[in-house]
Amino acid sequence: MTAPVVAPEVGEFLKAGRVARLGTADAAGQPLVVPICYAFDGRHCYSAIDAKPKRQAPGRLKRVLNIRQNARVSVLVDHYEEEWSRLRYVVLQGRADLLSEGSEFTYAVDLLLGKYPQYRALDLDRRSGLVIRIIPERVIQWSFAA
Repeated sequence: MTAPVVAPEVGEFLKAGRVARLGTADAAGQPLVVPICYAFDGRHCYSAIDAKPKRQAPGRLKRVLNIRQNARVSVLVDHYEEEWSRLRYVVLQGRADLLSEGSEFTYAVDLLLGKYPQYRALDLDRRSGLVIRIIPERVIQWSFAA
């Protein structure tokens, strides 16, 4: 399936977002939702498995195991304010895969380093690590104002 065209205002909303929620499911359909830092380049979302403390080695994290078993994912980026007329969200539904080397891995790391300076202190680099690439197939958007 070809990635959908993301309307410019949706793309800007996704690029500006600071945190998203990644929904994965294992082969049996058991869902998992975790917060992620991400970068959106207009076509794909990228999220690194970084060096923040984790309960498992990166390759053993449940979200990574889920993606290996079932590539179908959702990403939710939302904006909340007490003034509800400003509520908004975008959901990307699609497929995910894992990058650990190559030019797209380096590109994704560069995007993430550019968006989140905190990654410099966490040893996110272009030589090692794991990046989740999300390939959107469907875009759902909602805003109170619409």
